[in-house]
Amino acid sequence: MKKITAILLVTILTISLGACGNKGGGQGANGGQEVNVKDSLELLNTVWNSYTDEEKFPAAGGDMTEENMTMDEPGRFSIEDGAMLDSTLGFPTAALSKIDDAASLMHMMNANTFTCGVFRVKDSGSISSLTDEMKENIMNRQWMCGFPEKLVIMTVGNYVISFFGDGGIADTFKEKVSAAYEGAQIVCEEPIV
Repeated sequence: MKKITAILLVTILTISLGACGNKGGGQGANGGQEVNVKDSLELLNTVWNSYTDEEKFPAAGGDMTEENMTMDEPGRFSIEDGAMLDSTLGFPTAALSKIDDAASLMHMMNANTFTCGVFRVKDSGSISSLTDEMKENIMNRQWMCGFPEKLVIMTVGNYVISFFGDGGIADTFKEKVSAAYEGAQIVCEEPIV
C-alpha cells in the first residue's frame, strides 16, 4: 500500500511540475515570455500601479511636450527626437530605428535618483544588440549633479526596460517588474562607476 501511495504521489508531482512549466503562454523570440500589452506606457503603468501609496516617490513621466508630460505617473515619450531620448533616458541615438514606442518615469528630485525608460523593440532579434548599446551608452555618460548608483536593464517579451539611480529604488522597481511580468529577465545589473 505504501509503494502504491508513493508512486501515486510521484506521478501527481511530475504532472503538476510539468503543468507549472507550461504556465503563462508561449515563448518570445528572445527566449522570454510573450507579453500582452498594447504599448510601453501600459507596461510601465502596470508596474507603477503595483506600488502602494507609501512605496511611491515623487515622480513625473513622458517627455517635455505638453501632450506627453505627466505628474505622479509614467508618460509617453516621443521617439521623434533621438537627442532627447539620449540625454533624458540614456537611449543611444544610433539605435533609434530599432524601436517604435517609448515611455518614461523619473524621480522629480533628480534624474540621477531614478530614471526609467521602456522601449518596444520592432524586431525581437535585435534585443540583445540593443541592450548592449544601451548599457555602453549609459555607463559612458558624463554625469552631472551626482552619480546614480546602479544600472539595471531588463526585458519583458519584446520590450526593453532600462533604469538607473539609487540602489534601493532600483531594487524595488526591479522586484515590481519581476512580480508584474513572470517572464521578465535581467540582462544587466551593475554599479555605475
